[in-house]
Amino acid sequence: MNTTKETKTVLVIGGNGKTGARVVQRLEALGYAVRAASRSGKTRFDWNDQQTWQPAMEGVQAMYITFQPDLAVPGSVEAIHALTQMAKQNNVQQVVLLSGRGETEAQLCEKVVIDTGMRWTIVRASWFNQNFSEGHLVEPIQAGYVALPAGDVKEPFIDTDDIADVVVAALTDSRHDGQVYEVTGPRLLTFREAMQEIAVATGREIVFEQIPMESYASTSGQYGLPDDLIWLLRYLFTEVLDGRNEYISDGVERALGRKPTDFKEFVRKNAATGIWNPVPEA
Repeated sequence: MNTTKETKTVLVIGGNGKTGARVVQRLEALGYAVRAASRSGKTRFDWNDQQTWQPAMEGVQAMYITFQPDLAVPGSVEAIHALTQMAKQNNVQQVVLLSGRGETEAQLCEKVVIDTGMRWTIVRASWFNQNFSEGHLVEPIQAGYVALPAGDVKEPFIDTDDIADVVVAALTDSRHDGQVYEVTGPRLLTFREAMQEIAVATGREIVFEQIPMESYASTSGQYGLPDDLIWLLRYLFTEVLDGRNEYISDGVERALGRKPTDFKEFVRKNAATGIWNPVPEA
């Protein structure tokens, strides 16, 4: 059963983020009324300012929640609880939550959403392909030297286009209600192997070095990464990337009836744009 476009407004929290922007684009293409909310957008939404929440969700029937910087951080459970309670008071009927694999706090947040009594879908994702093309790893790849506190643990990197397709399916078709979709790519790769695939596709040498977590955190701070993101990276690399997620899930196939995008295809497309080419010196 599909929802009616004419009577449904969807709030996308994190509407300019890696998955949020793609969800907004797809929903608009389908003819839905979409409210893209962010700290700097037309519809303002700030997780640290609850005064911005109420105006963002007025007249909304469904919402897609992405939490910044990640559901793993302390305080996320309380924030998701407060948001969903406000949503219920505003007669929001449906919630789709972006969650993370192997994160205790994230799974507590999932339970908060499930217990609201609203229609819900959980999209529990692995590490994004787009962290290599739209995040803080772009500059090191361009420079040809990537240093990370990541060893031989493998990760089934997921494409954010696949995540967006699953989210949009959940928001527009009630058959996805009550589902937990754990979404991953089709292959397990170490970060070193991922970098090697980018090197082959770009025809460049990209040196990968495994470094201690403390060195990585210190260097990240010197390059201006905010403290909350450094905390998150520390958590992801030291706890979540410990082998607990070293398996492939079928969430994309269950939700969409097709296989997820292979990392090699993601690399091929992005290499063709020149995003990883060296930046000419000024």
